[in-house]
Amino acid sequence: MVGEAAPAAPAGPRAVLVGAPGAGKTTVGTRLAQRWGVGFRDTDADVEAELGRSVADIFIEFGEEYFRAAEARAVAAALAEHRGIVALGGGAVLDADTRALLAGHRVVYLEVGVSDAVRRVGLARDRPLLVEGPRARLAALLKARQPLYAEVAAVVIDTAGREPNEVADLVAAALAELPTPPAPAASVRIPR
Repeated sequence: MVGEAAPAAPAGPRAVLVGAPGAGKTTVGTRLAQRWGVGFRDTDADVEAELGRSVADIFIEFGEEYFRAAEARAVAAALAEHRGIVALGGGAVLDADTRALLAGHRVVYLEVGVSDAVRRVGLARDRPLLVEGPRARLAALLKARQPLYAEVAAVVIDTAGREPNEVADLVAAALAELPTPPAPAASVRIPR
């Protein structure tokens, strides 16, 4: 519902969305932002704006390490400056400093299975880590990153079989139940 009251937050974004590629962070994030009348910020887009290149081109031209450093700066800036909804790139949680910065924020992990992620991501030409063998790469990414997503999350939402509006509804309801500041490590879990 447009104009619905956003959950109060003492400082920082109203919500920070994390999850693997194909989890729905951008789609759900824009819907929440519209619903609450707040801004939406995608840290991958911030990196692209800073460097003047697509994420794929940054990986090709400069490598993953260079991208991750730019991503860490973008996340730190978004957490400090933005008061709406922030979607982090799927690998942002790989950085220990980024995970530490997420403490005390309203972090929502949008959980996705391999089949749903592959269906949503498609051939992933714009996702450099998924160009070759997207199913196997996504399975490996999910296995490696799931514990990190869960570590930083105050809310975990299983997106399997759910439409973006339903996921946005579940995120809004879960955030309304969170204490301020929220506890990390999934104080609210919404399974399928």
